[in-house]
Order: sequence, then structure tokens, then C-alpha cells
Amino acid sequence: MARIIAYIVHQAGIADDTAGELAAAARKIEAAAAPTAVVTGWGPELDRVCGSLRGLYKEVWKLAAEPLAYPDAERVRQALVRVLPAGSVLLVPHGHFGVDLSPGLSVKWNSAYVPDVVEIEGLAGDRLTLVRQEFGGLLCARVRCDVSGGAVLNVRPGAFRAGEGAAAGGVVVDKSAEIGTLASRRRHLETIAAESGDVDITKEPVLVSIGRGIGEQENIAIAEELAEAMGAALSCSRPVVDAKWMDKSRQVGSSGKAVRPRVYMACGISGSFQHLAGLKGNPFIVAINKNPKAPIFRAADVGIVDDLLEFLPALAERVWEERGARR
Repeated sequence: MARIIAYIVHQAGIADDTAGELAAAARKIEAAAAPTAVVTGWGPELDRVCGSLRGLYKEVWKLAAEPLAYPDAERVRQALVRVLPAGSVLLVPHGHFGVDLSPGLSVKWNSAYVPDVVEIEGLAGDRLTLVRQEFGGLLCARVRCDVSGGAVLNVRPGAFRAGEGAAAGGVVVDKSAEIGTLASRRRHLETIAAESGDVDITKEPVLVSIGRGIGEQENIAIAEELAEAMGAALSCSRPVVDAKWMDKSRQVGSSGKAVRPRVYMACGISGSFQHLAGLKGNPFIVAINKNPKAPIFRAADVGIVDDLLEFLPALAERVWEERGARR
């Protein structure tokens, strides 16, 4: 089996939650796999990230270069092609950056590319069987991938649960000297921070989140009643913001905010990878959707198939009763 390598996304010196998930995905490919982590960047923050990964990976490859200070997929692609062994199986989180990085990398390697992987069924010889989602999560497709010449797999955040086994006791290997000169036709201008609102959903322990399934703006009051009963904050998915029903500061997802609640109640949310990418820290997910095939149920700890407009008021009433209070 070729070397399995996980590309680690990080920010402000902290590795993304997907670092542990990719290690779990590697073990689904090969149970005895000892995947290698590769981290690109620049400065002392890169050293902190590499050090934090020693508990997950036997080897952590550090690729440090000033042009990599901002994660430009064009430059990162050049660095990976020069450093990673030919025929490697590279796991990359399926987000905006991963979608930018991976297809071109597979072309340069002349290897297979599979996006939005949600399950890995196993390896037979050089054939790896995967499950990925298509048409915005409406369809799950089983794909057989030839990894004899390597492969680039984009793994959906949250699809695999990070293990809690013994520390790997890994070592950091500096591969920076192998990078060479990096060039790009892009230029980083500025990073725009997400706007803040009246409630900081990134600090809330319990979130009641609504999606397109809420139907219309007037129905948001139903979710607000449940949030109040639970002592939770109200958040939403992108379609609700696009419809101008709620402020963008309440949006969870790759184009909104990353949140770390203990409990996340997804009400009428389909569960696209862009939305799930905003859920960090493995929260307890309760999904309520009238479509039994909604992708959100794959990530949920508890799934409820029901009409929101009937279920949410009934649940709010029961919560108020249990609390022995009423607003």
C-alpha cells in the first residue's frame, strides 16, 4: 500500500478538527495505517501546529516557506508535488480550499481524484471503494477508485470521528529544503473578518439552527420559542441568510461562522458539506427534517423525521413543562 498522507488545515497556530478525522479516515483505508501529516505555512504558528499533531501522527512533515504564509492553493500544490512521494494517497478536507487544491494536484500526479467522500468501505488490492455524495447531497454514489498510481481524496468534515486511542508519539520532520521556489498568479490582498452581531454564536453551548425547511420568515418565531425554552441561541444555514430572514452573523458554515456547541439542533437543514464544515468539536447533533434521505442524518447522533411546524412547538411545550416554567 502506498503512503497515506493527510493535509492539515490550520489557523492561528491551531490545527483544524479535521486533523483527527483524516487520521480516522486513513485507518478505514488500511486498519494498520500509520498516516503521515503534512503541514504548510510560515512562522512560529507553524511550529505549534506541527507539535500538536505528534499525538495523532507518527510523522509530521513541516513545509515552511514565506510564500506559504497565506494558504494559496497554487503555491501549496507546487510544494506538495515536489515533496510528497509519487503514488501517495493524499487526504484533504473537503472545503473551499480543498476543492481549490485537489483537482489540479491529481492532474499533476496523473492520479485519481474523488471529492466529498463520506464513507470508505475498504481496499481490495489496488481498488478502493468509497461513498461520496452528489447533486447537493441528494444522492450517495459508491465509487471504485484505482489507487495504484496514488489518489487525492477530499474527505467531508464530520464524516469520520476522530479516535481517542493512545498517543502516536510522532516526530516532526522538516522538509522545507525540498520546496524550492514558489510562484503564483494570485496575490493575497486582505483577510476580512466575519461581521459580529448581537449574539456571538461561536461561544454558545447550545444552538437551535434553522434552514430552508423552516418555510418562510414568519415561522422563525417557532424556532425562537424552542431556543428560549432550551436556553439556546438561534443560528441558521446560508439559505436563510440569502433570503434576508436572518443576519449573516447567525450563519453557520464555511461561508459563515465555525461554532463549537455541545449540542446542535439542526431544524430543516439538508446538511451540505459547506454547512457541516462550520461544526467543530464533535457536538451532539439532533437533526429534524421531513426528508428521511437528508444528508444531515448521516452526521446526526439523533435523527427525527417530522414536520418542523408541528414538531418544534410540541417540543418547546414539553421543555417548558419539564422546566416547570413558562415565559
